[in-house]
Amino acid sequence: MYGNDTGRNFANRQDAGIQLGQRLSGKFKNKNALVLAIPRGGVEVAYHVAKIINGELSVAISKKLPYPGQPELGCGAVAEDGSVYVSALGKRLGESTIKTLIEDRLQEIKRRILEYRNGKPLPNMKNRTVIIVDDGIATGSTIAPILQLCRKQDVSELIVAAPVSGRNYAELIDELADEVIVLEVPRTYSAVGQVYDDFHQNTDDEVISFLQKSPSSK
Repeated sequence: MYGNDTGRNFANRQDAGIQLGQRLSGKFKNKNALVLAIPRGGVEVAYHVAKIINGELSVAISKKLPYPGQPELGCGAVAEDGSVYVSALGKRLGESTIKTLIEDRLQEIKRRILEYRNGKPLPNMKNRTVIIVDDGIATGSTIAPILQLCRKQDVSELIVAAPVSGRNYAELIDELADEVIVLEVPRTYSAVGQVYDDFHQNTDDEVISFLQKSPSSK
């Protein structure tokens, strides 16, 4: 993983996306890269990355699996193709419980695909560089199954890029990604929002707006 503890703060997701895009441009500009955003917060960051590197922008949908009785506590995640990452906490649950959680989340994912991509499938990834972008990596649970999804599509190179991350996240990210590029790795890390001056929650309307105004959507 690339990244240092510089003490930098980002003004907002636009600022973070521009800085991340500039970091990526030297290697990936005009390479027909597919920039896959993790909604919601990752879409604004990814929009600016795709614009700078002249890449195609889309969204890949995954949802956290909520621990039973503690919905704010994640125990894994599932991607839109059914790829699943189960954390150590999730492995304590029975197989039938995990299956029920997955089925519930897949219904929500279908709704998101309809809303964000008008029900269209993901763009072709075969033999392409795919860059997965989020506004930050906390546990990495939502990124892990997206990596599994991409690997099934015979991508040529798989990159994870984010403005901020801690040093500890889902091991699957390092296992499946060819490269993890992070701008800021704080020595003391408690939440993604700690490096943002403005970290308001993006609305669905904002997400759709960024996707619609991306040059690759024309």
